[in-house]
Amino acid sequence: MKVTKLTTYRLPPRWMFLKIETDEGIVGWGEPVVEGRARSVEAAVHELSEYVIGQDPARINDIWQTLYRGGFYRGGPILMSAISGIDQALWDIKGKALGVPVYQLLGGLVRDKIKAYSWVGGDRPADVIEGIKKLKGIGFDTFKLNGCEEMGMIDNSRKVDDAVAVVAQIREAFGNSIEFGLDFHGRVNAPMAKILIKELEPYRPLFIEEPVLAEQAEYYPRLAAQTHIPIAAGERMFSRFEFKRVLADGGLAIIQPDLSHAGGITECFKIAAMAESYDISLAPHCPLGPIALASCLHLDFVARNAVFQEQSMGIHYNKGAELLDYVINKEDFTMTDGYFYPLNKPGLGVEINEELVIDRSKNAPDWRNPIWRYEDGAVAEW
Repeated sequence: MKVTKLTTYRLPPRWMFLKIETDEGIVGWGEPVVEGRARSVEAAVHELSEYVIGQDPARINDIWQTLYRGGFYRGGPILMSAISGIDQALWDIKGKALGVPVYQLLGGLVRDKIKAYSWVGGDRPADVIEGIKKLKGIGFDTFKLNGCEEMGMIDNSRKVDDAVAVVAQIREAFGNSIEFGLDFHGRVNAPMAKILIKELEPYRPLFIEEPVLAEQAEYYPRLAAQTHIPIAAGERMFSRFEFKRVLADGGLAIIQPDLSHAGGITECFKIAAMAESYDISLAPHCPLGPIALASCLHLDFVARNAVFQEQSMGIHYNKGAELLDYVINKEDFTMTDGYFYPLNKPGLGVEINEELVIDRSKNAPDWRNPIWRYEDGAVAEW
């Protein structure tokens, strides 16, 4: 079998799908994208395609190493996301060719179900209580929300009080009938992170995510030393070579590699195993589409240290399409009591409505994250 063609489709709300075709008629799907930089990743996919076309798609490891090491410059979100989508599609082809789901090719099930969690609210922490009530009504009991708005390097007590008030209201409304993580989104610098984490401790959030940017990862162990709240990070780390530093330094209780950004199934399988050796949990980042989610689920079901799975159903970014709009076999993604179950069809187990994909790709928007500024006009982290 040989790869014959790679086709990309930019799609609403902010996704991109990749179709890889073979000379035996078996097709694989992947999801290579960087949110807000889809065109850049698309160019990278087609640039890398010369290393893929004509190759045996079963040689996933060799193709991955060629894509990664074949260029003198490597890594980073654009190239690693391009590799991720190609890798996902190759695993999809391999599973379909052998007639088994991808998790079987990775050693088989280590669990029977995986807890899902849902985003609540938008960028500004408002209407959170109502959002949780709505999602709770359809079976979710685990959530994640933004922990704060923009936060200056040294900010005032009102900003801290506002962030804490949202969390206090959640606990008052729901007690311990739900769990929730707080995503600082890298908006907070280390001095303010120390204050916020201390103030939030009484409300026992499930985790604090990205208390500082990955570029300031040296603060993770320092922040972890001051709190009992688990620290999570990793959505903006793009290979095992980046993860090895934070794993060795300590501080993280949960890592969150994104299977559409951090080298796909091949690389994230290795990252998960590395984390397990440090007794660190895995919770793959996935605010994206169905192919990315399917890839995450196959990893969740073979990695013993996987604890829960993010998914984008109803997320505030989904303008113009929802998680399963492009999926034919929607029933396979059904959650029961807030849990996902294994996808048992061959390959990734997601059947794509290609006709709809082609139609929607004709007018795909160029999504951009907002640009935030502080009161004094300086650019803030979003």
